[in-house]
Amino acid sequence: MPAATLGVALITKNAEARLAECLTALAFADRIAVLDSGSSDATVQIAEAHGAAVAVSGDWPGFGVQKNRAVALLDTDWVLLIDADEVVTPELAASIRAAIAAPQAAVYRLNRLSSFCGHWMRHSGWYPDWIPRLFKQGSARFSDDLVHERLVFDGPVAALDGTLLHYSYETHADVLRKLDAYSEAGARQRHARGESASVAKAVGRGLWAFVRTYIVKRGFLDGVAGFQVAVFNAETVYYRFLKLAELNRRQ
Repeated sequence: MPAATLGVALITKNAEARLAECLTALAFADRIAVLDSGSSDATVQIAEAHGAAVAVSGDWPGFGVQKNRAVALLDTDWVLLIDADEVVTPELAASIRAAIAAPQAAVYRLNRLSSFCGHWMRHSGWYPDWIPRLFKQGSARFSDDLVHERLVFDGPVAALDGTLLHYSYETHADVLRKLDAYSEAGARQRHARGESASVAKAVGRGLWAFVRTYIVKRGFLDGVAGFQVAVFNAETVYYRFLKLAELNRRQ
């Protein structure tokens, strides 16, 4: 029997900061497919220099649909979906190779460790962060959500050894940019589902997001970064519902 093949799918836009490191760590894969959303930096050139097959998308349908498009670019037996700001550690790479050589399930989850402005977050609801990302071709797909998409599949999921390093927020400018983007996408997604909101709801949900992150999820153990993440979560939720209320009023 021929060895099972592994393809890696990525979606990108202006992702040059960590892309070279990300792709270098994927040297064990048979193919890499990058679906770019019109980057104005060196993202495409970096991807091509690392041997990735690059396609460019002229529209933005949301994270879920875009990830399914990237997966469709691969014809390999197995698919690993990662983001351009994530780096596969050697231990995780070895675990992935072992899993596809002798599979115990059609879907595997991995543990992601994320950083916030230079601090690795081990509390605050950020870790452990088990997410299904490796799957046999055709056995799973991403939901069509604009944001906070999830992998949809039937059957059991197995766990991989090793860690996926996630450089999620490298500067406070990244924090502010993503706060606006995520709250906007979240509001539009809820609006499409017919949900309603008000200023009071925005304040209440925002306060609970802070308490949940900093107290319930023990964000205080992450020090200053834990407090900052709690504030970030609170603001994201607050503006999500505030923007939803605005969309409702316009309608």
